[in-house]
Parts: sequence; structure tokens; C-alpha cells
Amino acid sequence: MLIRIDPQSDAAIFAQIAASVRADLATGRVAPGDRLPAAREVASALGVNLHTVLRAYQELRDEGLVDMRRGRGATVTDAAAPLAALHRDVVALAEKARRLGLSPDTLAALVKETADGR
Repeated sequence: MLIRIDPQSDAAIFAQIAASVRADLATGRVAPGDRLPAAREVASALGVNLHTVLRAYQELRDEGLVDMRRGRGATVTDAAAPLAALHRDVVALAEKARRLGLSPDTLAALVKETADGR
């Protein structure tokens, strides 16, 4: 698993770490039962504070995507499985939006509205 961040991005580092893990879950590179890299290893590899990585992992835990146990690290839960199934649909939707000339921001707004039940 390769966690990626962009130091030039306006997005908070912890949010980028969580998004990178979500992307790996969605593409199937990480599956339920897999362990995430130790927070200390990630912090060292990325050159960020340990608490930044822990905040990202806690966000994933709060979403139900990982289970965190002291001494055992963070493990991907079964709740992450649907992400991979949705990924194919999202890719198809993004391709269709590109063909129709919709911007990524417009597509994101449409998806958010739909997900919010509007």
C-alpha cells in the first residue's frame, strides 16, 4: 500500500491520507481483513507528524472502514467491501460526464445532492 499526499494541496494532510486509503479500498488494492501500515511508519515515510496519520486513521475508523486496536494496528473492516463495487460505477459515471462535457466540480455537486437525498 502506497499512501500518497500532495504537500502543495489546500487539503489537510490527514484528509489526503484518509482519501488515499479510501482510494486503495475502492480499487481493491486493500481488502477487508488487510492491515494498514503502522501509523509510525506512514508518518516517517511521508515526513509528517504521527498525530496527523492517527487523525486520518481515526476518520476512517469513524466511517466504519477500519477497526483500530492498540498493539494490533488498523485493520480494514467488511464495511469497506462495497467501495470496490461502487468504484466501477463511479468510473463509468465519470467517463460519461467527461463525454457530456461536465466538469468534475459539477459532477461532484450532482453526486453530493443525490447522496444527500435532494
